[in-house]
Amino acid sequence: MTTINDLVLVHIDNKPGFYARIENVSPDVKAGWWKVKLLVLTIPVQIYTWILEESQINGAPFTMGGTPVLMEKVVSPEPATQAANPEANDDNGKKTGAKVVSILDRKKKE
Repeated sequence: MTTINDLVLVHIDNKPGFYARIENVSPDVKAGWWKVKLLVLTIPVQIYTWILEESQINGAPFTMGGTPVLMEKVVSPEPATQAANPEANDDNGKKTGAKVVSILDRKKKE
């Protein structure tokens, strides 16, 4: 299920178009439809509000003005437990001895 703060890849005309973060989902006046506010990650960033059915929010294809559109939830390839771990692991999950260092820490030393 796709929800607020999820990252989505929006396909336009069956090709990857842009990434966006779902900022808000609120009921539309039309029953069964939702106002989906997207932070579109382009330069400059933009805000789109689309009115969609729940199935479309969750990846069902739809059309806008006859153009095929699909929103695909982006899932990180890194497991959440590994992302929170400050030590690096190899492909087998064993500690490598390497440590992830913040860019902010590096700037303090310069």
